[in-house]
Amino acid sequence: MALVQPDEAVLRAAQRGDETAFAQLMRDYELPIFNYVLHSIGNYHQAEDLTQDIFLRALRSLPGFSFRSKFTTWLFAIAKNRILDELRNNGRRPSTVDLDDAGPFAVRGLSPDQHAEMGDLWSAIETLEPELKMPLLLRDVVGLRYQEIAETLDISLPNVRWRIYVARRRIQFAVELDEPDAAPASRKATAAR
Repeated sequence: MALVQPDEAVLRAAQRGDETAFAQLMRDYELPIFNYVLHSIGNYHQAEDLTQDIFLRALRSLPGFSFRSKFTTWLFAIAKNRILDELRNNGRRPSTVDLDDAGPFAVRGLSPDQHAEMGDLWSAIETLEPELKMPLLLRDVVGLRYQEIAETLDISLPNVRWRIYVARRRIQFAVELDEPDAAPASRKATAAR
């Protein structure tokens, strides 16, 4: 499901400094941005801070938004740059997300119980490098289309498709290794090749 673009009148009002219009933009995009940041960085409280910082940067830059790209492409590009800055500044890979501390910000509205059931999947996603994780999260968590991901990450469309394919294969392999019943079947299939 693709993210809906904001109403142009609301966006133009926000550009002119209308606080109510900008608050509407925040309400509409705060959860998708937060989910992207949370699963890129891996720390709930840090993700809250970064999400606020991303919206502050968007507020300062919004008057210069030229409508040459989709608003969501522009906003997620700000988020991507802020995430990469944070990862570089901390000189580290993302940490593991503590989903028990996820509070009201659950991916696409999943309950904490549903998150717990997806633990192996999220653990596998956490191990991905940012180059693979970012396009995967933008597609499967946020819901951006492939072309919009390419524009957001400033990479080619085939590169986006390849990175998402590789990320999904790695996750599938990792999850299969964690499943006791599936592992022998996978090994047998691999041995038969």
